[in-house]
Amino acid sequence: MSSTRLLVLGLLNEGPRHGYDINQLVTAGALEQWTEVKAGSVYHALAKLEAEGLAETHSEERTGDRLRRVYAITPEGRRTLRDLLRKALSGPPHSTRSDFALALRWHDLLESGEARELVAASSRALEARRAVIAAGREAKAGLSPLADALFENAEAHLAADAKLLEDIQRLLDR
Repeated sequence: MSSTRLLVLGLLNEGPRHGYDINQLVTAGALEQWTEVKAGSVYHALAKLEAEGLAETHSEERTGDRLRRVYAITPEGRRTLRDLLRKALSGPPHSTRSDFALALRWHDLLESGEARELVAASSRALEARRAVIAAGREAKAGLSPLADALFENAEAHLAADAKLLEDIQRLLDR
């Protein structure tokens, strides 16, 4: 939820928006691939932020039969946004927590060869992810040096993960 809070408060800090607008930005930016933000979580986050006094209804717009609430950030919301930014920027860019590492401890509980097949599937998924990152980098070429640095970092992490999966495959073959 903190990723969604950070995103929604950050966008509201840029100016009043309605949930549909924020949802469209999440979808258009393919943020589910880059962050823990899910498009479906935006409306829940807006309601929760309003209940907590971090956002407020700025206005309501009628589009056809729909009534859309336009939300704005509150002063308390700006303070919370700064706190979320501090927390996010003070931690590492990628988490090292993973159930994968924990599952390796008991891989031998699976049927013969199943762990190897699962790791191979993970390798294929990782290669697909690398292709998505490469396409995203190409699509966002020249966006900013900060974006380039993030893409380079993501590619380096995926390359390291690919090597790890190769090493695990080799160890499982023994």
